[in-house]
Formats: sequence, C-alpha cells, structure tokens
Amino acid sequence: MHWSEIITMEPDKLGGKAAVRGMRMSVQSVLEYLASGMTEQEILHDFPYLTHEDILACLQYAAEREKRLETA
Repeated sequence: MHWSEIITMEPDKLGGKAAVRGMRMSVQSVLEYLASGMTEQEILHDFPYLTHEDILACLQYAAEREKRLETA
C-alpha cells in the first residue's frame, strides 16, 4: 500500500489539506494525536472509521514530505 491510495487533498475539504480517504480527518490531526502520546489503539477506538492502514499512510505521507523538504 502506498500513502497515495489513502491520503487525499481536495480543495473543498479541509481547505485542501491532506486528509484520510476524503474524510474530514486531516493527516495533521492523526500525527498530532500520535505525538501527544495516544496509541494507535486509542486513536482507532476514538475514531472507529479510521483503520490501521490509514494511520500508516499518514506516517508514510509525513515521511515522504519531510524527505522532499530536505532535498529542496
């Protein structure tokens, strides 16, 4: 699975920010939950519409974005 199969960017949703499967859950929010100490299981419990693959896609997206910024 590649993050591009899950992460979407649509101008009419979240102001074009990266989101999970076109929902109103941003990649940024998922990353902030993880950074605050929430476990994957806690996130999945609080947001049952998210999947393990969604969380991995958010991490992959962030890693690739960071890599692009380093080479720019």
